[in-house]
Amino acid sequence: MSYEQVLVNVGDDFVGELTLNRPQQLNTFNTPLAEELQAALLDLDSNPQVRVILLKGAGKAFCAGIDVNELFGKSTMEYRAWIERMETPLITISQLKKPVIAQVHGVAAANGAGLLAAADLAIAAEGFRMGLTAINVGLNCIGPVVPVMRSVGRKRALELLLYGELISAEKALEMGLINKIVPAADLDSEARKWAANLAAKSPIAVQISKQAFYTASDMDYYKAFSYMNEAFARLCSTEDAKEGVQAFLEKRTPVWKEK
Repeated sequence: MSYEQVLVNVGDDFVGELTLNRPQQLNTFNTPLAEELQAALLDLDSNPQVRVILLKGAGKAFCAGIDVNELFGKSTMEYRAWIERMETPLITISQLKKPVIAQVHGVAAANGAGLLAAADLAIAAEGFRMGLTAINVGLNCIGPVVPVMRSVGRKRALELLLYGELISAEKALEMGLINKIVPAADLDSEARKWAANLAAKSPIAVQISKQAFYTASDMDYYKAFSYMNEAFARLCSTEDAKEGVQAFLEKRTPVWKEK
């Protein structure tokens, strides 16, 4: 499939790069971008040459939210369908088999902040800022706050939602919204290195781990342990598990069989 609003590139290191490509609009979501992003995520997830998806934005910002030019002239039901379209990629990320790493710079605001929070992992450039800013124009970010809340907890999520302030990369790191901060000049190389490092691990182990993590996160405490133990037992029976342990014992690099 060909895309205009996103760029897709698959490297020989099993990393698929997915770039939001509306730089003049700070990569704000409109209907074509939302639809292409959703399609590209699913395409990369089904691509056998991809083990990790690296999600980033072209130009000066990662994503500044939703394009307000699409906001006007809709009925309540049309607004419901429209906002669901904007937020579908945020939901989809947790349902993909393969991990998604957000590579962020500049600003991630509103739906862009939700997209960052929805990613499995995140690496940010120094000087990066993010926030649930829609409250400042009389709207709200009650969709994007869902993945944010899962990362930071109730009181911090409500503060971000109700005050709409942009927080620094350092604050985002302290709150658990990103994993690491690197110099802006090194962001591309460090993010790619981090993604390639993950792509070098057993694909089936990574995928089972991700699926089990999201499933267990919605379970009662004791049920989560039971589910995770079942997932671990399934993983132990794979060829990759046997190869990984054998390679460790033989002090060599494992050759993953992906089964």
